[in-house]
Amino acid sequence: MKLLNNIRLRNKMFLVYFLGVIAPIILTNVIFYNTITGNVKAQRIKDIDLAVEQIKNEFRLMVDQAVGLSSFFYADYKTNEVLDRNFTQTEDYVEAYDLYLRSTLNNYSPFSSSLQNKTIYVDNPTLLNSGNIGILSAEVRESVWYKEWMQEASSQPMFVRTQDAGGRFQSFSLLRRMDYFADRMVKEKLVKIDFKTIDLMEVFANLNVQGDVYLLGPEGRIEYTTNRAIDWQGKDRQRYASLKQEQLIDFEKEYGSISYLSGWRIVGTVNEKEIIKEVLKSRYFILWSACLMMIVPTVIILIITRSINLRIIEILKHMKKVKTQQFQMIMHGESRDEIGQLTLEFNSMIMQIKALINDVYLTEIQKKSLELERRKAQLNALQSQINPHFLFNALETIRMRSLLKQENETAKIIQSMAMILRSSLTWNKEWVSVEEELGFILCFLDIQKYRFEDKLSYHIDVQPEAYACVVPKMVFLPFVENASIHGIEPLKKGGSIKIRISVEGDEVVFQVADNGIGMSSEQVDTLYGYLDMEGIIGERIGIQNVIYRVTMLYGRRAIFQVDSRPGEGTQIELRIPVNP
Repeated sequence: MKLLNNIRLRNKMFLVYFLGVIAPIILTNVIFYNTITGNVKAQRIKDIDLAVEQIKNEFRLMVDQAVGLSSFFYADYKTNEVLDRNFTQTEDYVEAYDLYLRSTLNNYSPFSSSLQNKTIYVDNPTLLNSGNIGILSAEVRESVWYKEWMQEASSQPMFVRTQDAGGRFQSFSLLRRMDYFADRMVKEKLVKIDFKTIDLMEVFANLNVQGDVYLLGPEGRIEYTTNRAIDWQGKDRQRYASLKQEQLIDFEKEYGSISYLSGWRIVGTVNEKEIIKEVLKSRYFILWSACLMMIVPTVIILIITRSINLRIIEILKHMKKVKTQQFQMIMHGESRDEIGQLTLEFNSMIMQIKALINDVYLTEIQKKSLELERRKAQLNALQSQINPHFLFNALETIRMRSLLKQENETAKIIQSMAMILRSSLTWNKEWVSVEEELGFILCFLDIQKYRFEDKLSYHIDVQPEAYACVVPKMVFLPFVENASIHGIEPLKKGGSIKIRISVEGDEVVFQVADNGIGMSSEQVDTLYGYLDMEGIIGERIGIQNVIYRVTMLYGRRAIFQVDSRPGEGTQIELRIPVNP
């Protein structure tokens, strides 16, 4: 951390850029390149392997068509019986051929779409050598393909490459001995099915990549290939092992347990460069994308860092000027980011310093001090109006005198009045509990009860939770006094006062109601007008000064409501916060 703190901000930004952007991008792209190129190469090899596998399956399907057709002739009793019969007359054979063999040989071809020719060779000289029927003559027995087949001749079909006497390629054929009914028939029969070479070429041309496909025989010789440089139709067939090169990748597929293709293999060869071409395409994409990902963030970061660095340098220059008492404001500091806010605060600080230098600071302090003194004087003026110390001493003397003369009722009233006056002498205690305030109210009501006797009655209801609440001293008493003197006293028959103190939520609610003479709407408006008379102290201790005190202490949190009509009495409600 100490090392970082000593690096310049511009260098820190470049350090963050290289460690937080360049290095991760390079590392990510290296990993991405290795992963992608490996995946592309593996996928390409897999695609080629699947293509060779498809060629293998299509070639087998072609051979299976011939195997299916040979199986029909092999197991068809009628065909074997006709071919095994000795005909004394040629007409008899022609008749048998027309009745059965013609339709069988020419019309039965559910698997013959890739087959060029089919011939059944029979060792029966009474047959005619035509119409897909051949005589197994000495000439046929001397043919190359017959001799090769006889070396492994069996009842199972065999796929072979047939060639002429000079060893040149003729066709690919499927040979099968027809000996299914050998126990009942004595003639040697052989079915030879030739494939269409063009269909074979189409199957082996399906490799969708620059490469060659080879069809290898059981001896490993090239029986067919798409490689034009190799003469696969000649007599001397080349062995595939002699063609292997390091740069070639082989895809070899064997037929395994398939008897009629035993030893035959399909080999696809692809130059490794062909696969690398696909990898190079992904490489160029990764390189270009990496360059783009590096250039764009670089430009963006340079622009952003320039915006930050230049403005911080500007602020630093002006702060250095402050040391030499050059209080110059920074121009163009209206931006909304943190640096812009810092610039605005710096300009505000410069303005304040200038104002303080011009004694505005001292003037403002004096003004605040005078305002506090004025407020304090107003409170003291309110207190002084109910601070008759000499009356308290005089009342104490009268009360003691009344007790000596056994005038107990008079002494009790004087004691209640003295308690009110004693409270007025302790204005250093500005806050009292509701229970203490209720004591002042009871003292006042005792005095009024003594004065009016049965003309005045009252009822007080206080919630237990309200007793401990703290309120300004004598904030409720003036309302009770106003109800007694201005509401009940003018009545000839007297009246009653109901007082309720409760807690509702976070408010202390004081309610006083009388059934006195009530007030006019003008008088009610006058009371409401006291709420807006800021800074004016009434001449007497009454509702006006109480409202002013409450407004000064609580502000708009205090709620004052009056409900009164002439001849119907008055109800006043005062709501003040529980917490001062």
